[in-house]
Amino acid sequence: MKHPTRIIGALAQALSWALHPLVLPIYLVLLLFSQTAFAHFPSAVKWYLAGSVLLYGVLLPVFAICVLRYRGYLPDWKIGERSQRITPLLIGTCCYVLCAVTIGRIDSALFLRKFMIASACCELMCALVTTRWQISLHLTGMGAAVALLVVMNLLALPGMFMPLLWGVAATGLLASARLYLGRHNPWQVLAGFVGGFAITITAIFFF
Repeated sequence: MKHPTRIIGALAQALSWALHPLVLPIYLVLLLFSQTAFAHFPSAVKWYLAGSVLLYGVLLPVFAICVLRYRGYLPDWKIGERSQRITPLLIGTCCYVLCAVTIGRIDSALFLRKFMIASACCELMCALVTTRWQISLHLTGMGAAVALLVVMNLLALPGMFMPLLWGVAATGLLASARLYLGRHNPWQVLAGFVGGFAITITAIFFF
């Protein structure tokens, strides 16, 4: 029988991977194209938008990390060292900017384009902070996701209240997981969430 602490540790690790910043764009696509007006877009437009988000938000950053790992720049897949995070974050910033430019061809996707700009700003913020201090990338991503859900509720989009509750609950669990695993201290977790939330709200309403 496994020791309880080992089970909790395994669950915390699984949650960290399930809510990894590179996985969040997948959840975003599933939510937007099943619960919002994006669901009524023509199939060709939906495939274009979803493909753009997945390509620039997931596939290209993962490919870049694989290349960096293969070339020996990253000693492991966790990228635990602060100095090793800057290059992947800058690559992520460029990918989100390219995504915003790509989907900018579709005027009705302005809301999604703003969120891609917000994601680029979040990545850049983390890269700048990381030069001096370690910030939680996981909680930055969750802060951005919760901010997006808050905006959807402020816009009175139907069916968005429960996703917001799930998002807040997931944020709490993820913060606890990162603290339990010793990846961050409370200030790094809080800074990540507040930074991601504030940048996303600003980008959506003012950019």
